[in-house]
Amino acid sequence: MIHLAEKPGTLYLCATPIGNLEDMTLRAIRILKEVSVIAAEDTRYTRRLLTHFDIHTPLISYHEHNKASRGPELIARLAAGEDIAVVSDAGLPGISDPGADLVRLALPEGIAAVPLPGCNAALSALICSGLDSTMFTFVGFLPKTKKKRREFLENLAKNPYTLLMYEAPHRLRQTLNELHEILGDRPAVAARELTKRFEQFVRGTIGTLQDHFAAHLPRGEFTLVIAGCPAAAAAETAMDMDEVSLQDAVFALVAQGTDKKNAIRIIAEQRSLPKRVVYQAVLDAGK
Repeated sequence: MIHLAEKPGTLYLCATPIGNLEDMTLRAIRILKEVSVIAAEDTRYTRRLLTHFDIHTPLISYHEHNKASRGPELIARLAAGEDIAVVSDAGLPGISDPGADLVRLALPEGIAAVPLPGCNAALSALICSGLDSTMFTFVGFLPKTKKKRREFLENLAKNPYTLLMYEAPHRLRQTLNELHEILGDRPAVAARELTKRFEQFVRGTIGTLQDHFAAHLPRGEFTLVIAGCPAAAAAETAMDMDEVSLQDAVFALVAQGTDKKNAIRIIAEQRSLPKRVVYQAVLDAGK
């Protein structure tokens, strides 16, 4: 057990801009000036940010490769009463970086963890994607080895919720190929360079994204937003699908991004009915 001061310090998880520096909050700037030290994923990158906002707080590195030794050191300083801010290179610390590990070390020692909200690439992409944002699954970066990546995607294939993931430009084409093979052709959006000068949303399906980036070299960091499994999503609309009318089952899929033709085919297969029966039910509904 770490010896705590009469009043331990506070661990601040501070969001930083993902591109546009104007997205830095006034509260984050103030806290970064007031804490004893800033734990940064890449001190060189963060120093440029601090210089822009005239912040002179000392920096210390804290990243995936030194967290085992640096984490306890930071906890000891917090226990001694120092306030510490942790930042990632961009966005919210604790999302696809070791900030979450530091929180897990801090909480059992009675050290408060306080969020300083701000930018997040996944949520920024989701809200502008046009896909269902009611329920979603964030998966971060996919595993790097082909075997683990395939197993990971196969486990997601029947997930009914919108999928959010990050990808580097040099792996984007390969990832889209694997997504198409394992998940099928679903509505999808590729968001690149969010909040930056060349921000772009490429919308369509996984297949049309494949075509687009076969013709255009991927540049910048990407967030992929992919519709959930249509069949699984339809099953989520009721405990017993047989109690849902044919037309309502079709319209539920359409609302989640599936085109009407495919929605009719999916429901027909689920109910073991001819497609013409489901099609007629949709016509009769007048929608």
